[in-house]
Amino acid sequence: MRAGGQRAARGPTPARRRVRVALGERSYPIEIGHGTLAELGPAVARATGAGRVMLLTVPPVARHYAARVERSLRAAGLKVTRFVVPDGERTKNLLQARKLYDAMLSAGADRSSAVLALGGGVVGDLGGFVAATLLRGLPVVQVPTSLLAMVDSSVGGKTGVNVPRGKNLVGAFHQPRLVWIDSATLSTLPGRQLAAGMAEVVKHAAILDEKLFRRLERDVPRLMDLDPTVLVPVLQRNCAIKAEVVARDEREAGPRMLLNFGHTLGHAAEALKGFRGILHGEAVSMGMAFAAHRSEELGLAPSGTAERLVDLLARVGLPTALPDFPRSAYLRALSVDKKKRAAHIHFVVLRRIGKAETRPLRPAEIWPARRRRGTVRAGRTRR
Repeated sequence: MRAGGQRAARGPTPARRRVRVALGERSYPIEIGHGTLAELGPAVARATGAGRVMLLTVPPVARHYAARVERSLRAAGLKVTRFVVPDGERTKNLLQARKLYDAMLSAGADRSSAVLALGGGVVGDLGGFVAATLLRGLPVVQVPTSLLAMVDSSVGGKTGVNVPRGKNLVGAFHQPRLVWIDSATLSTLPGRQLAAGMAEVVKHAAILDEKLFRRLERDVPRLMDLDPTVLVPVLQRNCAIKAEVVARDEREAGPRMLLNFGHTLGHAAEALKGFRGILHGEAVSMGMAFAAHRSEELGLAPSGTAERLVDLLARVGLPTALPDFPRSAYLRALSVDKKKRAAHIHFVVLRRIGKAETRPLRPAEIWPARRRRGTVRAGRTRR
């Protein structure tokens, strides 16, 4: 790894890949390549038909990539205004959205404008939410620069902001016109952020693709070293999984709920930490470990399922033990879970690696007062 968190991508440049999210007239492509930011402008112009682009990003991403993106957009005949918001999950709030409404309108935003979100999941969620609500909806293009955003949050149209009661409790479904993934941007991603993104890669494999899970077990070192010949196909497969699920269930009424594996306890942990000191992928990793152990406790998954999952998460450098808060605190956090219906939460459990399902459970059933040995408890892992 280079100083400052940069990595040198190894291997020849792989061919461009495309995944299509099939949603009728709202369908859109996911373009996946390596070193492709300079080609972005014409694709944005075609996808949006916009004359002006509101480019939203955060300082570390802006330093590396904003000027390159702006040059490409302007070369395609688009007017560009850059908006830089503070980095971090706490930026995703209604106050920041209101500031962006004012700033974009002052910059001339109208119905012929588009929003381009350049950055990780925070920028994608916030930019998507602003695009969904400003002038009753503007086109949005997602240009993810974090692994987590590439394989998860940039695809599927879920946008949102956080409120004091919890994560993403205010939001809208607003599909992008285009998702543009340049895997070369991961070379400047800090190692902790890269590991956090791997949580969603592992999640897709754990719930829907045992073959992909085996590939991850085999190729972890090359993936973490950003070998594009391994990375680009893994990105394509993850995006294809997400696209297939979204096409079947755009608004999370059924199959798409499986993508919440690990998120029930993960979101609770984030809320209890006040969205400080914990990355989303780290929280999801903790939640997945908890859910896998709980699946075994409920007699739904064979013995050893959780151990295999926890081992892979640990190999990519992710934590698997929840923050040390009392059970009662987690139960309170679970009480405002978005997946709650009446008194039950649609809790995602594993049946085996590569297969998952939802079970309606009360918060006290998700985390009972007494749990068997071999479970992930708050603050430590017991075996």
